[in-house]
Amino acid sequence: MKEKKKKQDRSSANRSQPLTPEEELIAKEKQRIKKNKIKNRPIVVITYLMVTVFVGMIAYVIYFMQFKAETVIANSRNVRQDSFAKTVERGDIITSDGVVIATSETDEAGNTNRSYPYSNMFSHLVGYDEYGKAGLELAGNFYMLRSHINIFERVYRELKEEKNRGDNVITTVNYDLQAAAYNALGSCKGAVIAIEPSTGKILCMVSKPDYDPNDIENVWSYLQTEEGSESTILLNRATQGLYAPGSTFKVVSLLEFMRENPTTYNSYQFHCDGNSIFSGVGIRCSNNKAHGDLSLADALAYSCNVSFATIGETLDKGSYRSTAEELLFNKDLPYDGTYNSSQFRITADSPDDAIPQTVIGQGDTKITPLHNAMIMSAIANDGVLMKPYTIDSIENDDGAKVKTFRSKEAGTLMTADEANILTDYMKGVCEYGTGSGYFSGLSYSVAGKTGTAEFDNEGNCNSWFVGFSDPDDPDIVVCAITEQSNVTGVTGAWVARQVFDAYYRK
Repeated sequence: MKEKKKKQDRSSANRSQPLTPEEELIAKEKQRIKKNKIKNRPIVVITYLMVTVFVGMIAYVIYFMQFKAETVIANSRNVRQDSFAKTVERGDIITSDGVVIATSETDEAGNTNRSYPYSNMFSHLVGYDEYGKAGLELAGNFYMLRSHINIFERVYRELKEEKNRGDNVITTVNYDLQAAAYNALGSCKGAVIAIEPSTGKILCMVSKPDYDPNDIENVWSYLQTEEGSESTILLNRATQGLYAPGSTFKVVSLLEFMRENPTTYNSYQFHCDGNSIFSGVGIRCSNNKAHGDLSLADALAYSCNVSFATIGETLDKGSYRSTAEELLFNKDLPYDGTYNSSQFRITADSPDDAIPQTVIGQGDTKITPLHNAMIMSAIANDGVLMKPYTIDSIENDDGAKVKTFRSKEAGTLMTADEANILTDYMKGVCEYGTGSGYFSGLSYSVAGKTGTAEFDNEGNCNSWFVGFSDPDDPDIVVCAITEQSNVTGVTGAWVARQVFDAYYRK
C-alpha cells in the first residue's frame, strides 16, 4: 500500500510541474491528430466501402463474361439478338440425319427470306421467325445469328459487303420418324412425340392441325378474322394440349397401389362382371365386357375399368396425390420449350365419388402428350427421367462443331424395381391385351398402355397409346393421341406403330 501511494504521489508531482515548450507542441500535435482521426473516420469508412464495391463489380464482370454472358445473350427472349442480323445471314435448321428443314434464301432484289422446304411437316417443331418467334426458330435464334466461319471467308465477305453465314442448328429430330408420324396422323387432330429414354433426345414431334410457316403472314391475317379467332392451328398439341389421359393413367394408379401394398399387390385377384357402382358413380368396362377372373397383370392388360375402380376405393387420397406429384403432375416440367402443366385434382379431402373416374384417367385429370411420354421415358430408363431436348449441337457453315448439348438427368421419378415391375405389366398389354392387335408378333417387342378418354356426353373420345420398344434395352418411347377416334377410326396405337416401324427400318 505504501509503495502504491508513493507512485501516486510521484505521478501527481509530475502532473503539477509545467510542460516544456517541446512537450506542449507534442501534446498539441497528438491532440490534433486524434481530432482528425475522429473527423476523417466516416471518409475512411466510405472509401473502404467504395473500394470493396468497385472490386466486387470488377469480379462480377469477370465472372459474368466468363460464365454467364452467353447464357443471357442466348436467352430466346432477348430481343437484342436480332441486331446481329445486320451482319449475319441466319443459319439453317437441320435434322439429325442431315435434312435441311429451315434455311435462308436471297431473292433477286437482295432480300433474305426464310424458307421451310417441308412446309407443314415440321411447323410446330420449327416454328417461325416473323410476327414474333416460335419453336426452334426461337430456341436457336442466338446461335443462328452468330458466325464461326473461317477468318479468310469472313474477310472476303466483308470486302464484298456480304453478310457472314450464320451457324446451323443441328436438331435431335429424325426426318424419317417425323415423316412417319406426320403421315400416320393424316387429317386427324392430335399429336405424336417420340423420345430416346436414355438421353432425352426428342426424335419427332408432330401436332395437327398445322400450318405452313412459309405462309405465316397469311396465317396471321387469318387469325385476326372472326372465323380464324377460334383457330388452334398454332397450338402445339404435343406440348400444350391438355387431355384426359384415359386408361394410360392406370399406370400411375397401379404404381400407387403397388406402393401402398408392397408385399401383397402381386397376389391381387378380381372378378369383373363388366360394370358396377362405386360411391354412387357407375363404372363400366369397354362395351360392358365382363372380363371374369383377373390377376393384377390381367387387369392392366385388358384395361379393366371395374377392377381399377375397385383398387381406387382402397387408395389413400393424400398418398395418391403425392405419387402423382412425384410424377410431375401440378409441377413445372424439365423442358425448355413452351408447354402446359398437367393437372391432378385429388387431395386428401376430396369426396369419395371423385376417385372412380380419376383412377381410370377420366374426371378432372389432364395431361399433355409430352408429359405422358416423359413418365414412360422414366419407366424405360430404370426410373430416371432425362431432360427432353431438341437441339443436339451447333455447327458452323463448314460443318465443324461449335457447341454440343449434353444429356441431363432431370430427376428420379420412381425406383428401378418399380420401373421394372411396371414394364413387365405393360408387356402384357402389348402381348395379349388391348395393344396386342397392333404390337404382337413383330420383329421387335413393345411395352405400353392404350387408352380411350371420353370428353363429352355424346360418346366422343380420344385414343391414346404410350409405350417403348425393346423393353429389355429400351430404344424409343412413342406417345400418340388422336382426337375423336370414334369418328376417324384412327387410334393412337396404330399411329404409334407406324413410328416404331419407321424406327426399325432406319
